Amino acid sequence: MPTYETLPRFATDLDRLTPEQRRKFRQTVAAFVEDLRTGSFRAGLRIKRVHRAAGIYELTWSMGTGPAGRATWQYGPEHRPGTPHVIWRRIGTHDILTGP
Repeated sequence: MPTYETLPRFATDLDRLTPEQRRKFRQTVAAFVEDLRTGSFRAGLRIKRVHRAAGIYELTWSMGTGPAGRATWQYGPEHRPGTPHVIWRRIGTHDILTGP
């Protein structure tokens, strides 16, 4: 099981989401964790590097009506050998990319 941590800004962003948006994020994270284990991300997660932000990635998912949900993250130092460690940075809509 991959390890993770959240930055304070991520926690603040997460609190701003509706319960339904948080539920959709949890569903997306389940697929994300599964893919971390295999080492290959499925196309539906739309994972890509954030331009002009070295080492930071974006994960995108549908939040139903309205803009797509996004979360930014980066790999951190492994806490357990051979196990990826993810640092969640921001969560919300496209607006979070101004300060990923």
